[in-house]
Amino acid sequence: MRIKYAVLLLVTMSIAAFGQTLRVEPMPNPSGSVSLQAHWATTADGGALLSWLEKAKDGSLSLRYSVRRSGQWSEPRTIIANREFFRQPAESPSVISFSNGSLLAEWVELPPGSGEAENLYVSASKDGIRWTAPVMAHRDRSPVQHALASMVASGDQEASLVWLEALKGEDAPSALKRTVVTSDGRVVKEETLDSDVCTCCPTSIVKTSKGLLVAYRDHTPQDIRDIAVIRFENGRWLPSKILNPDKWEINACPVNGAAAAARNNRVAIAWYTEAQDSPRTQLVLSNDGGATFAKPVRISTGNSFGHTSVALDDQGGALVSWLEEGSGADGVRLLARRVSSAGGTGPVIEVAKGSRSSIGYPRLLQVAGETLIAWGNSGTTKIQTARLMK
Repeated sequence: MRIKYAVLLLVTMSIAAFGQTLRVEPMPNPSGSVSLQAHWATTADGGALLSWLEKAKDGSLSLRYSVRRSGQWSEPRTIIANREFFRQPAESPSVISFSNGSLLAEWVELPPGSGEAENLYVSASKDGIRWTAPVMAHRDRSPVQHALASMVASGDQEASLVWLEALKGEDAPSALKRTVVTSDGRVVKEETLDSDVCTCCPTSIVKTSKGLLVAYRDHTPQDIRDIAVIRFENGRWLPSKILNPDKWEINACPVNGAAAAARNNRVAIAWYTEAQDSPRTQLVLSNDGGATFAKPVRISTGNSFGHTSVALDDQGGALVSWLEEGSGADGVRLLARRVSSAGGTGPVIEVAKGSRSSIGYPRLLQVAGETLIAWGNSGTTKIQTARLMK
């Protein structure tokens, strides 16, 4: 009887804790007064690495980063300066850390006078101070899109970048590509994962205990643009599959991809759809590395704009952020909520208000027991960061 009572008490306390509304605690960050396109990563020693683009007084842009450990930020460092970075909210540059502490950065540039061309570059550093000369991360040199990249450390000394290549222009199908880059910045392999995907939607790649998982917006000849996943296990890519048959038909690219997070074999994927004329943000969870997923959970409560981000928490659930229609001059709300391992949704909290362009693509990170969020893309103010507290 005592055991049953203890179990019941534990379950009751767990449900009560899950139902608590999260608090937003603003958190200062060391980015400059004009900064944008923030991105998070976790360092080898468990720190939170924040990277961003920063504008100087002369209008030039630099890719910079800082690491937060035990509540303290390191001195910001510049990775590369005076480049023609692509200033589009979905094209956030990123930096990842390898197990030995070395770093790898990726970003997209617009060649001068090149029309629709976008080129993807990488640079590496052993100490976080000195960086290798930038290398183009794709074989093709024609003036087309090579962009919308995401990156993960796929080995102790190897990273995988997934990105989109539009060889026939933005009005034709794009290909989902993967580039393998060593931790010292050498491009060693390129391959095609899917030859017909949505042209302008961000990609997301994560590493599970089984291998790699890529989430992306697929495309059919009938203009159905649902989210697909493809997994790399036991040395080979498995056939891609549709995450959920939303059957969203649209003769345009929504610039709204999926966001994935993984921890061991737990996976969470959040995405936006307008299927059945119902703009919404949805989430699915997996406990087997993405081999199977539970039924989708509707996350948004109003007219969603997407731009999702997701992080896995320490209790087996997930935290999700998304943009939703507001009112007045600040017509967009940045919202967040928890989802339990069983798919139950917690209370919605408002993190910020603004416009879609000023908020950009928010980013979540769960590290060292903290949930961090970053947002901001106005080009006139600094990026904002906060902690989501219970």
